[in-house]
Amino acid sequence: MDFELWWLFGFALFFGLGWLAARVDIKQLLSESRQLPRSYFKGLNFLLNEQPDKAIEAFIEVVKVDPETVELHFALGSLFRRRGETERAIRMHRNLLERPDLGGEQRLHAMVELGQDYLKAGLLDRAEEMFLKLKGPPHRAEALKFLLEIYQQEKDWMKAVGIALELEKDSGQSAQKEIANYYCELALVEATHSRPEGARHHLEAALAAHRKCVRANIILGDIAAASGDHDGAIEAWKRIEQQNPGYLALVAQRLLESHRAIGRSEEGLTLLRGYLASSPSLDLLDVAFQSTLDSEGPEAAYKLVKDELRRNQTLLGLDKLLEAQLLVAPAERRHDLELVRNLIHSHTQRLARYHCENCGFKARQFYWHCPACGGWETYPPKRNEEFELTP
Repeated sequence: MDFELWWLFGFALFFGLGWLAARVDIKQLLSESRQLPRSYFKGLNFLLNEQPDKAIEAFIEVVKVDPETVELHFALGSLFRRRGETERAIRMHRNLLERPDLGGEQRLHAMVELGQDYLKAGLLDRAEEMFLKLKGPPHRAEALKFLLEIYQQEKDWMKAVGIALELEKDSGQSAQKEIANYYCELALVEATHSRPEGARHHLEAALAAHRKCVRANIILGDIAAASGDHDGAIEAWKRIEQQNPGYLALVAQRLLESHRAIGRSEEGLTLLRGYLASSPSLDLLDVAFQSTLDSEGPEAAYKLVKDELRRNQTLLGLDKLLEAQLLVAPAERRHDLELVRNLIHSHTQRLARYHCENCGFKARQFYWHCPACGGWETYPPKRNEEFELTP
């Protein structure tokens, strides 16, 4: 019984000490809050009510009253940058860096913020200089990501390769797809300047970095075709089937043209029909339809589209079927068919787009590098309707 009473007394004592500590903390908090200018709370209120313009003006008043508020300087600088007022952001963060009393971690933080200001302002050389100074810990990962963004904007692809390799090593996450595309960009520069050997060298590096880099084989085929080596071009493009057959649609027209150039049009069309059977694609169907129409006539082209529509029912396929049907229909039916086809065609325009898997951005043309989110190879080689129907 005595033991239980002492235990109860001890519980009451601990409760009392906790209550006293809480009262001390509350008094301290109230004391500190009274020392803050009213403009500080006005600024917070404006932020909570999504009024950043008024919040900035209120915080500027606080900074004028108490210039020692370092964290508020950081907050203001970030607000300026998000609003696009990069000159004010730069001035704010440079003033912080010039303060002799700034701590080591705060100084590094100010450098990170200033680097982002320069990047947002398009002052890439200054941003690069700042982030190169931050490549050591504790901001190394952040600095490397910003440097990669800078080198991509500058199209300095060799530096981008180097930074991507560092990021890959530090994080353990593969960057092979990105690195392969940087080499492809280098190859395109060489090809543009009529240096095919240099281009091939970079494309070999791309395939060494990422053996399933379809883009590298597409460019290899283009270089071979441009030099008149159509057999070599066809072999390069056919290798895509082993990498990712979905991308064959991107080279279907080129395959046909190279087969025609060496007098093997029928073989080229047979190849395309085989691809269409194993890897259905609206783009492949379009090329096969036109080629069949040119070589075998409207009846054969109509049959090709009808058979394909039975296997893969899409509005874009129906649009192509109606186009084919118009070619074989008797004159008295063409007017009605044209009305239906025009109605379907106007609706299918929005379906005939490519779709970024990363950000959802839709575009009429195919991109290797998404213009919206900056992702590499985020566009499946399918039109929007096919993309939505894919499990």
